[in-house]
Amino acid sequence: MHESIESGPDGEWVVRRITGSASTKAYRCPGCDQLIRPATPHIVAWPTVSLSFTGEGIDERRHWHTGCWNHRLRRRR
Repeated sequence: MHESIESGPDGEWVVRRITGSASTKAYRCPGCDQLIRPATPHIVAWPTVSLSFTGEGIDERRHWHTGCWNHRLRRRR
């Protein structure tokens, strides 16, 4: 498991790369709204500073397909 801080126009994010062998549950990707199936390598990301002002940034962590994370700034909101 590799974790780093990434900066972008949408802020600073803690980004953890999850291997397929470490992924045992299904998650819904916020980028494409599709399932990330168990055993699929993917990204877990959360803001370094809470965006909701109601807790810690880690409380806002989300599981993303790697491609969806890499293209998150191009998607429509």
